[in-house]
Amino acid sequence: MKVLHVISGGETGGSKNHVISLLSQFPKEDVILVCMQKGELYEDALKNNIDVRLLEQKSRYDVQAAKKLTQIIKEENADIVHSHGPRANLFAALIKRSFKRPLVTTMHSDPTLDFMKGGIKGKVFTKLNLWTYKRMDHFFAVSERFKSHLIQLGVHSIDITTIYNGIDFTPATKQRTLTRADLGLTEDELVISMVARLHPVKGHNYVFDALKQLNDPKVKVLLVGDGPYKQDLINQVNKLGLDDAVHFLGFRNDINELYQISDLGMLASLSESFPLALLEAAKEHTSVITTEVGGVDQLVPNPGYGWIVRPKNSNELAGAIEEAAEMKKTTPDELKAKGDRLYNHASEAFSLTQLAASYRDTYEQLMSNHR
Repeated sequence: MKVLHVISGGETGGSKNHVISLLSQFPKEDVILVCMQKGELYEDALKNNIDVRLLEQKSRYDVQAAKKLTQIIKEENADIVHSHGPRANLFAALIKRSFKRPLVTTMHSDPTLDFMKGGIKGKVFTKLNLWTYKRMDHFFAVSERFKSHLIQLGVHSIDITTIYNGIDFTPATKQRTLTRADLGLTEDELVISMVARLHPVKGHNYVFDALKQLNDPKVKVLLVGDGPYKQDLINQVNKLGLDDAVHFLGFRNDINELYQISDLGMLASLSESFPLALLEAAKEHTSVITTEVGGVDQLVPNPGYGWIVRPKNSNELAGAIEEAAEMKKTTPDELKAKGDRLYNHASEAFSLTQLAASYRDTYEQLMSNHR
């Protein structure tokens, strides 16, 4: 079996980590990764000994690249083509007739929100991405909620497999060197790490509103990530007078250490699949506050593991943060216990081994049906 994965290559967050983690679980000769641009994803694939190819393009919209992709698929005699993200979906869908192999995609995000606030161009790209869905032979949904969304878009349930994200829960051998003092933080503060690209769909503005409501100088939020709306968010923080409460850390390679020095992980998204950021928090025994999106209720089944609030609800976010801050003051052992419970549950239910096995089973079934 040989599966050829296609991805834009510009990803730096959950999609990148998902693809690298997944492909690392397969024998090198069974998978090929085609990146449509050089970036961190391409470099990480090389470091992980993944067979990665660069699809040279004159521009992002160079249709000649589609022919090159067809050539790679045929030369490698790929059994399945697996695309990730709108750009890869489009190129793969355009050449589907030429390679006559099953074409599958993973729904990493809500396609109706991928180009949120993108203007006319965003509306065009959304329509193009939804068109590609009509060309797919099978879908991987990373939560039951996303499966339901696909069905609403007209995809038959028989063509959807739900596979929740997974990560490697093996403890890191490297000792932590990062301290709160390095970031100007103190031990008595409630420190919350929010790992998310700076985009409206991630709900940063609702977090800011919640912090303004609380007006608690002991609550600090670390924003980890970058994105096109960074300056807008900085302006909003300045306008609300939250400069001391919100720290923009940009892109970081030490996410695990940031979670280790934090009391909580935060997810405030309006839409998600099954967020890797929460699994990364769980790996470090760090409890979470999250909006009710994707499959988070599978990770946080009850309040003993963390807090779930409704999306776009600053009041509920503020309430959860306030409860956590009070817990840190009065019963800090319980806050730690939440993180320990989250780790125990996540490491058993969402391992990388289970993730890869589920994908392999579906690939084999698709190949069997295609013969």
